[in-house]
Amino acid sequence: MSISRPTLRDVAKKAGVSHQTVSRVINGSLDVLPETRALVEAAIEEMGYRPNAIARSMARGQSHTLACISPNLTDFTFASVIEGAEVEARQHGYFMLSSSASDPESFRELVDELVGHRRVDGLIVINPYADQRFEFIPKDFPLVFVGASAHEKNICSVSLDDEKVAFEATRHLIGLGHTSIALVTGPMEEDCSQDRTEGYRRALSEAGIAFDESMVVEGDWSATSGQDALLSFIEQGRVPSAVFAQNDRMAMGVLRAARDANIKVPTQLAVIGVDDMPLSSYFDPPLTTMRQDIPRIGREATRMLLDMIQKKTTQTCDMKLSAELVVRQSTSQKGGD
Repeated sequence: MSISRPTLRDVAKKAGVSHQTVSRVINGSLDVLPETRALVEAAIEEMGYRPNAIARSMARGQSHTLACISPNLTDFTFASVIEGAEVEARQHGYFMLSSSASDPESFRELVDELVGHRRVDGLIVINPYADQRFEFIPKDFPLVFVGASAHEKNICSVSLDDEKVAFEATRHLIGLGHTSIALVTGPMEEDCSQDRTEGYRRALSEAGIAFDESMVVEGDWSATSGQDALLSFIEQGRVPSAVFAQNDRMAMGVLRAARDANIKVPTQLAVIGVDDMPLSSYFDPPLTTMRQDIPRIGREATRMLLDMIQKKTTQTCDMKLSAELVVRQSTSQKGGD
């Protein structure tokens, strides 16, 4: 036999007041006599009444819920961003709803449901320019982009300083004596791929090394695309002395292709990636990479979003975070052991 929970009206009847008075007490209104407040609080305590948090929030015009929409929920980087965002949201008394939209239409439907029905107070969008989803960005609503600087006005963003990261990764290889450096990019419609390519080109230019477009292969962030990239160079008979892969998974694919082709890493081929995903130090050989604090991106995005919701800032802001070079056994001096 189930026991029903006491309602607000039950408390009002017990205290001998109206349900509006009980509501004012619960919501901390000062427009209640001290003796009346004491009666209501005693009734609440005696009956074990617990206010409906969602109903209270909606009555105040807030849900105390944020949403983070990602292209998928399986990618390591996306998942780490969401984890950081959720931790920060909880610390401020907010719930973080995570969802994925693999295409613009599903993104539009999600935005309509979450924002159109005011189910959330703010929105974080990961990789907004992965496709045309940015066309359905809500107007005049607290919003933060992750992974790309906003092309529109009045939208804040948090991302890795991709141009600088790629510059430093390429400069590391150049500093080891490499001049034939191939690049495996992510999808080139994405801002981060473009910025990392620009950083690669700038490092080559400053070192006096001519940019060779044939040394650039577009991947899709997967290990398979990294493997295919090196295989294409092998088939052409022009294996570079070093490869900069724009993420660790593609770098892993490069390492696998090198092993299958009996190309020794790092003596015959140096490889560097970006991210420092948890398994990078267990690759064979352990991967040199640019370590980024991915959960911090989520935390900073949430802080930025809460500032917008709480009206602490109305200015457009663009935060770019640095990465740290982590040298392991996949890179060495050209011609060295």
